[in-house]
Amino acid sequence: MKTRMTLSWLFAFLLCLPVFAQMQDPVKFKAEWKELSATEAEIVFTGTIDAGWHVYSTDLGDGGPTSATFNVDEIKGAELVGKLVPGKGEKEQMDPIFSMQVRYFEKNATFVQKVRLTGGDYVVKGYLEYGACNDENCLPPTAVDFSYSGTAAGASAVAEQPAEEKPEAIAAQAETDSLPAAPAQLEGTADYWKPVVKELSEFGETQQQDTHSWVYIFFAGFIGGLLALFTPCVWPIIPMTVSFFLKRSKDKRKGIRDAWTYGASIVVIYVALGLAITLIFGASALNALSTNAIFNIFFFLMLVVFAASFFGAFEITLPSKWSNAVDSKAESTTGLLSIFLMAFTLSLVSFSCTGPIIGFLLVEVSTTGSIIAPALGMLGFAIALALPFTLFAMFPSWLKSMPKSGGWMNVIKVVLGFLELAFALKFLSVADLAYGWRLLDRETFLALWIVIFGLLGFYLLGKIKFPHDDDSTKVGVGRFFLALISLAFAVYMVPGLWGAPLKAVSAFAPPMQTQDFNLYENEVHAKFQDFDEGMEYARQQGKPVMIDFTGYGCVNCRKMELAVWTDPQVSKMLTDDYVLITLYVDEKAKLPEPIKIMENGKERTLRTVGDKWSYLQRSKFGANAQPFYVLIDNEGNPLNKSYSYDEDIAKYVDFLQTGLKNYKK
Repeated sequence: MKTRMTLSWLFAFLLCLPVFAQMQDPVKFKAEWKELSATEAEIVFTGTIDAGWHVYSTDLGDGGPTSATFNVDEIKGAELVGKLVPGKGEKEQMDPIFSMQVRYFEKNATFVQKVRLTGGDYVVKGYLEYGACNDENCLPPTAVDFSYSGTAAGASAVAEQPAEEKPEAIAAQAETDSLPAAPAQLEGTADYWKPVVKELSEFGETQQQDTHSWVYIFFAGFIGGLLALFTPCVWPIIPMTVSFFLKRSKDKRKGIRDAWTYGASIVVIYVALGLAITLIFGASALNALSTNAIFNIFFFLMLVVFAASFFGAFEITLPSKWSNAVDSKAESTTGLLSIFLMAFTLSLVSFSCTGPIIGFLLVEVSTTGSIIAPALGMLGFAIALALPFTLFAMFPSWLKSMPKSGGWMNVIKVVLGFLELAFALKFLSVADLAYGWRLLDRETFLALWIVIFGLLGFYLLGKIKFPHDDDSTKVGVGRFFLALISLAFAVYMVPGLWGAPLKAVSAFAPPMQTQDFNLYENEVHAKFQDFDEGMEYARQQGKPVMIDFTGYGCVNCRKMELAVWTDPQVSKMLTDDYVLITLYVDEKAKLPEPIKIMENGKERTLRTVGDKWSYLQRSKFGANAQPFYVLIDNEGNPLNKSYSYDEDIAKYVDFLQTGLKNYKK
């Protein structure tokens, strides 16, 4: 006898549950000198942070994001007391990307450095360096310069206060600012370094909204709703409900109107569920859940429970008194309220089949961080679920051609169980990366997926049976082709055990660096990591240039290199047709001498190689986020609009081919 589970707590949990790069200025810091006594002072850095961004705290360790650091260029008549101290409001969590605990600030950030004045005149000059990221981009390490001087030992002189310093220039200023008068490191490069923001705009350099993800979320919900239709909890209800509406009124138009109202009620109920999630948690909290290791383990366990339910181990149902209460209320009322309550009853009684699908959908959309994602996903789900009730009411004759309920619906449930089990491993992988367990390296993950989809293929061929399957040994044509696809997909993943890129699953599998055994060597490497040397070489060879502004800590940069650059057509063009120059904006190697530049009306100091390349990106191209790819000719002029993070290979090939055509002109 089948075991039945009542998981009302699970339903309660469910109820509570890429753009073109351009110049970004999400963080604004100011520095302030505060004298505490005749011999002590503080340098206080106060920053405001745009929504969705965060600034990392101090002492995060090697291999992680850019920590906030206090750096001294000149100090006389004073000495530092201790280290840079972060202020209140610091948050901490396990970051699955860097596989370490990170501390950061949102909305506001404060850092304090104490200074002891030794007497007489003093001078303190230096800069605060910090790192800032959002969910898609990271800014290069950013400096906030300061310079204070005065007289200590009780003197009443007030330290000179610098004007408020913005961390980065804005795109509009980048074009008008000029380089300093012939600094040694930049001599002879004026033509290469000249701003081309206006020229880029002529290619249509504009920001586009991330509508692709919204369309994806809607259709993911729509497909989920279609799958829910063909389950034993929903499909048999369709003809009974439609017949009820048509028979309860002699007026056929009224019956159709009631069926439309019924469908609209289903949409309202599920969209309200999505809105409730957003209102209770908020978009940022949902996104935090998606990167939190504890919740990813919980998501993994939840999807495994759902899969076991679909396999027939038990049924996830809501308390029967809930549906009985709503059903009795529907019978005792009339009009629109009665129809709405009937729709609500459907939502409750079908939960054993729709609950796992809704749960998986909500877990998936939590990774977007979009405030409308849950409601949009539920809108797609509800429209698909409500569609047959309205269509069959309009065309009653279609009811006769409906497939009869039977074992094929159990097959759909089992297939969904296999899929939920496969996607559960994705969430376990995030937790595994976050804690550094190394239990689910890339080849282990792929081996499990190969087994899961292989078993799915054998099930569809009738070689494996579950408790609620019938004894029929016949395999229909549809099941055969689905089995063929599943087994072929399993075979496709086998070369990944030896390091093949497997672009079809790159978004789900752990990163390539977790692969212990890798025979794949089709990787693209830059010819130069110095802009001026690369430009001179390209001029001599008569080839166009692609500049790759990247960072050692840029995760999306690594994704592009693995998913896009390894494509044979892309790899060939980058190797044969272009001179590839990779510039790391977070390179910490010191310049031979600091470079003084004027930017945004203020003098700034470039101290590291990364500072130099970051300034090149800002001043020449009016952008400061990575990854950022731009094609230029031998004079430094753009050949196409820039390209940011987008793993669409066809778009990237078109981006490169357009640059080649314009270069040949």
